[in-house]
Amino acid sequence: MIIAGLVLAGIAALIHVYIFYMESIAWTSAAARKTFGATEDEAAAPATKALAFNQGFYNLFLAVAVILGIIFFAIGQDSIALTLIFTGAGSMVGAALVLILSSPDKAAAALKQGVVPALGVVMLAIGVAI
Repeated sequence: MIIAGLVLAGIAALIHVYIFYMESIAWTSAAARKTFGATEDEAAAPATKALAFNQGFYNLFLAVAVILGIIFFAIGQDSIALTLIFTGAGSMVGAALVLILSSPDKAAAALKQGVVPALGVVMLAIGVAI
């Protein structure tokens, strides 16, 4: 179960690195506009660009926490590893919950960013408990 939790948390981290890329680097691209439902004018607006840039880094930092947790697990530092993974992946789940509760029309996006880390957290918790 622990390995399954680590793999799922790692996949969640990769998803969040991709979200970082879309929000902070490729925000005005056609693919990012389509993904986030923004028009060309909305994506080009300075306020929107600044918000997306900032939000992208939140996603990157969550991914980094999980990736570092996996590295610490690999070198036998289980307490540090679990703290980082539960914090990073748990925050991903929390952010997905906030999104779905505050914007029900974005439920699909919330599920895309929240289901994998939730499964990772559950599997890891079960693996640690048994």
